[in-house]
Amino acid sequence: MIEKFLNYLKYECNRSKHTVEAYGNDLRAFEAYFKGLESQLSWESIDSDIVRDWMESMMDKGNTATSVSRRLSSVRSLYRFALSRKLIDRDPSHAVKAPKKQKPLPHYLSETEMDRLLDDEEWGGGFEASRARTIINIFYATGIRLSELIGLNDESVDFGNRLIKVNGKRNKQRLVPFGDELSEDLRQYVEQRDREVVRQEKAFFVTKKGARMTPEQVRREVQRQLTKVTSMRKRSPHVLRHTFATALLNNDAGIESVKNLLGHESISTTEIYTHTTFEQLKKAYAVAHPRG
Repeated sequence: MIEKFLNYLKYECNRSKHTVEAYGNDLRAFEAYFKGLESQLSWESIDSDIVRDWMESMMDKGNTATSVSRRLSSVRSLYRFALSRKLIDRDPSHAVKAPKKQKPLPHYLSETEMDRLLDDEEWGGGFEASRARTIINIFYATGIRLSELIGLNDESVDFGNRLIKVNGKRNKQRLVPFGDELSEDLRQYVEQRDREVVRQEKAFFVTKKGARMTPEQVRREVQRQLTKVTSMRKRSPHVLRHTFATALLNNDAGIESVKNLLGHESISTTEIYTHTTFEQLKKAYAVAHPRG
């Protein structure tokens, strides 16, 4: 039945040689699996449980959900073909659900790396150095998005109450608190900016010519600074947002509070960070437990 299906793909569907080979490899792997269980089994006699067991065996061997889903899709395609040609009278793969694809864990910097960057690195003097440090610190201390930082104006920063008013997605406003260290960085930056730059508008973060910074300019600055403390491939403002959330959860902040600080609409979006902290716990266990 496999050969009939592959010929159908090759001659009737005009699929490429590579595609036909990929289908063939997937289908022969499944056939080898169920023949290994019992030599009398056939494509016509297997049931849904065997398909599920095959998928579980692949997951147990470390195959990704994406890879397993693709192989299940190959099996389903063969059964659809066989049903249409009346080679079989039922499809045991139809009721089998593909494994859920895991969302990739967010990239983030450790607290030690952030301490090195903010405490140990030489930032130099002048407007641009002050701006660079303040940008890094505001991302790390508040978790705001790149678009939210770009949109800040002077009136967005309330030094008296230590609050930043940000316009989030779909123009939803929220207030984000900040502490002593960021307050000092913000004040020093404003002093340097107002002394050295003639602003064209009321934007909080501006270029040397006084224009509001663009997203690309901020991205480049963040990447340049993070390169000092990490070789991680992703070195973006969003990594600092991830770092903010992970640091809070690692230090016992409630997930509802983190959700509100990040401006997430659903707590399910915030839960990705609990997976990150759990991964840290597993690593700590493996290192610390004598039989870990």
